[in-house]
Formats: sequence, C-alpha cells, structure tokens
Amino acid sequence: MRTADPRVVLGLHRSRHERRILTGALDLAVTAVDTSTNYLGFRSHQTLARMAGDLLPKFTVSTKVGYFPGSGKAEHSLNPVRVYEAMERAARDLGREPDLVFLHNPEHSLRDGALHNQEILAQACAVLDSAAAKGLCGAWGVASWDPSPLPDLIDTTMPKPSVLMVRAGLLTGIRTLDAADALTLAWGLSSSRVWGMSPFGGSTGASVWDRIDPRVFIRDGGELSRVQAVFRAAYHLPQVGTVAVGTDDPAHLSELIGALKSEVDELAIHKYRSLLRD
Repeated sequence: MRTADPRVVLGLHRSRHERRILTGALDLAVTAVDTSTNYLGFRSHQTLARMAGDLLPKFTVSTKVGYFPGSGKAEHSLNPVRVYEAMERAARDLGREPDLVFLHNPEHSLRDGALHNQEILAQACAVLDSAAAKGLCGAWGVASWDPSPLPDLIDTTMPKPSVLMVRAGLLTGIRTLDAADALTLAWGLSSSRVWGMSPFGGSTGASVWDRIDPRVFIRDGGELSRVQAVFRAAYHLPQVGTVAVGTDDPAHLSELIGALKSEVDELAIHKYRSLLRD
C-alpha cells in the first residue's frame, strides 16, 4: 500500500540545537520538530525555549518522557508520579504545552517474563492519557526502539495512544519490523499514525551505503541519490506515514524532502522483508 503524503519531522537527537536548522526547516515547510527530555544532556527543552522561543509557535512540537538524570548516567522509569512530573516540567521548560508527548522506550523498564509488565505499561499509558485530558499536551504516543516485548502486553482496557514511533529503514531487523506491525495492529492504528525514526541506522556516512544501491527499492530510482533512496524506502520498512530525521544541515534536509515525490517499489520491499525473515 502506497504511503499517502509522507511527512517529515525534524528530529533533534544528536542535534546541536542551532537556530538556523529550525529556520531552515520552516523555509522547507517542515513544521514539526521532535525532541525529548533527555536530549542535549537533559537541556533540550530549555535550550529550545531560550534559543528559538519565538519560532516554537510555528511548529508542532513533540517530546518524550521516560528517562531521568541519574548518578553518572540517565536512568529509565515508568513510575507514574515521575512520568507525570516530567510532563509538567516539559511544559514549563518549553514555555508551552507540547502538541504530542511520547512514552519513551517503555521496554527499558519491563523485565523479561515479569507477570506485572502489563500493569506497569498500562499505568504509564494511563498517566499520559490523563495528562492529555488535563491539557498538559495535545495528545500522547509511544516511542519504542525495540517494540518486541510490547504487543503481547496490549489489551482493550489499556488507554490507546494516538501515535506510535518505531525504528524504520533498511537496517531495521525483521524482529523489530514484525513487532512494529503487531503493535500497530494491537492498538488499531493506521499507518498514517505511525512514525519512523533512525532511517539511516545512525549515519548517512555508514560504509554500508557504499556497498549497496538502495535505489533498487525506488521506481525510477536513478533520479535519486543513494541517501535519498534510503530515506524514501524507510517509509515502507515498516509502513509509516511520517519519518523523524535529524540533521544540522538545512541542505541535507532539503535533499531528503526532494525524495518524497518518488514512489517506492512495493514488490521489492516485500521481497526484501522475505529475505530478512529467511
């Protein structure tokens, strides 16, 4: 199924949070930005408010909660009180309520085989659902780097997120792809409500992109660069309607947006997933 009107979100993971990338994004009609409480050493929200507070009203802003400063390194928690307080602080630090708040990598606080995992996840989702109802954010979602533990925990009594964010792209393993599909189905979300992240598996400069030609996944792929082809294919691995991508270079963002007009060869994608499974 062809993804309709693929969208781009400017992701701030590993970003230097420079004003020029935000103004460059606006010039390219990219009006969504994604960050997290723990980005930039837990200073992302404050930095955005200080450096580009006048620009933020022009964006829809999504962020994530689940990581907290710890002794020497960040710690993860789904404690309902900590999660709610993190949402309150996010709104204060940004100077506005976020449009969307993701529960960040909930799998990091779930223990293998633990019988109460479902209850822990349900309580965390209920906190976000309640916070959204109270106006602390416009909507809430779940962002998961490894969604494989989650589908078996979902039931009809659990609050349903508006958006799911998962890894996407040619370097995403079949276990993650299948789990993302299962989680999308369990929550009854359409592909337009699913976001992809890390479409290059970390870097456009990785040597793998010199060893393969990703344009085989694009109809008339010869018109695209290899980087553009990797990005465009990510919308179908798994099926997502939006991809969050990070860059500090407006020219790079412009290049990626130029790939959206091309169509993916869905048969090639299907064969690729079959090869991954085999």
